[in-house]
Amino acid sequence: MAKKSIWLLLVLLTLLVLFFLLSTTNKKVPEIAVTSITGEAIKLYQVKNNFTIINFWATDCPGCIKEMPGLVATYNQFKGQGLEIIAISMSYDPPNQVLNFTQKNKIPFPVVLDVNGQIARSFENIRLTPTSILVDKNGKIIDKVIGELDFNKLNALLKKHLNS
Repeated sequence: MAKKSIWLLLVLLTLLVLFFLLSTTNKKVPEIAVTSITGEAIKLYQVKNNFTIINFWATDCPGCIKEMPGLVATYNQFKGQGLEIIAISMSYDPPNQVLNFTQKNKIPFPVVLDVNGQIARSFENIRLTPTSILVDKNGKIIDKVIGELDFNKLNALLKKHLNS
């Protein structure tokens, strides 16, 4: 009996995860406007590039810190082909730490402070970092990656989308 219950629980959990994954893809980016730490106004739903990565991160997140050099390298490699990256720091991240981190690490793409958590809530209440939202040229969310990005997979995806 216990084996059946565990098996049923696993099946239900798998279905729930699949439902969640399918429900977050092919949606449009929320109609929200933000301002970067350099004062640049950005309408997330109107970013006109071939591909956009919206990365939710925090300065106290080890995975985020580990992932950031890969994001910078990916941005530098693909920005001329239409890639945009927008980094959104979480509401609990102190603004001075975000500013210090971005200056020290020479982050070349826009960084936005989600001071009141509104941006994270707009993207189905993101709470875990790093979380990356992958957006195609039509403004549709094609994937939501919770945890560090696999840059080999990401680069293959970018080559496909940026050359289409």
